[in-house]
Amino acid sequence: MTALTCCAQQTEPSHAESPQYRDGRFRNVQPKPATGFWQGLKLTWTFLFAKPEGTVPDKPIPVQALTRAQLEAAPDRSLYRLGHSTVLLKLRGRYWLTDPVFSERASPVHWAGPARFHAPPISIDELPPIAGVILSHNHYDHLDHAAVLKLAGKTGRFIAPLGVGDQLIAWGIDPKQVQQLDWWQSTEVDGLRLTATPAQHFSGRGLTDSDKSLWASWVIQDGDLRVFFSGDTGYFDGFKAIGQALGPFDITLLETGAYNQQWAFVHMQPEETLQAHLDLRGRWLLPIHNGTFDLSLHAWQEPFERIAALATQRGVALSTPEMGERVDLRAPHAGSAWWRKLVD
Repeated sequence: MTALTCCAQQTEPSHAESPQYRDGRFRNVQPKPATGFWQGLKLTWTFLFAKPEGTVPDKPIPVQALTRAQLEAAPDRSLYRLGHSTVLLKLRGRYWLTDPVFSERASPVHWAGPARFHAPPISIDELPPIAGVILSHNHYDHLDHAAVLKLAGKTGRFIAPLGVGDQLIAWGIDPKQVQQLDWWQSTEVDGLRLTATPAQHFSGRGLTDSDKSLWASWVIQDGDLRVFFSGDTGYFDGFKAIGQALGPFDITLLETGAYNQQWAFVHMQPEETLQAHLDLRGRWLLPIHNGTFDLSLHAWQEPFERIAALATQRGVALSTPEMGERVDLRAPHAGSAWWRKLVD
């Protein structure tokens, strides 16, 4: 824990000082396997012209609409899934957002790219003031340009991995609102302790910025409450290290969706998601990164079915709330198998 304490004192390092930064780019602990040209071309062709059936629901996703009055009346330690990896937390009377994506498409353009299966349960305009936005990396399904600009006027702070904050500042966000952390660094905001923890992924929003910014998972500590937010990641031994250093966790918000064996290094299969939860010493598992966008080749409901079956087999407490449904972080509930009602 000495290293954690040391790193926590240095909250604004230069990127060059980061152990993850070499030769102008950030790196995983283990090198990411290269994708061959023909393999990449075939994958692109499949996505554009040969997608299997069932990757998009043919019935509306159930959404429990939220109002500002409902949020303000909710007790502390409430959680709401707003879609994909966007989660709203109410802690110490203030509100926190993870990877806020509110746009219609997870794409650099508004006329093409993966479209939402459902509207957000609440609009940005209706949200109460946000104490902080917690960002995991800069991919379009996690960093929404329009949402960031709209949130800027009602958000106290954007907390991001190294380099992601530079992107926000380039978009016009006040540098005083931006805090950037390296892996294992912590900051305290309004009584919460936020720690950027390792992940196994990559970054980039175009052809020239590959891995120019860091990716991270996050640990959110509110007194005796501990929440883990995975962002995007493949399975790696970092989960055990995080669990040993900062666990156990009351709830783990772990990516479970948009996976495929062709990119297993950067996105976990459901079996790996469950193992990551065990490595982290989690109590409840809430699968995220699903149910909102078509980003892979599996059926849209498959992540829910697979993780539910695995959790039952291993005796893991699983929470699958509808979008907009409240989860009490002090006593989570299992939710319902709502996706089954949409599948014939």
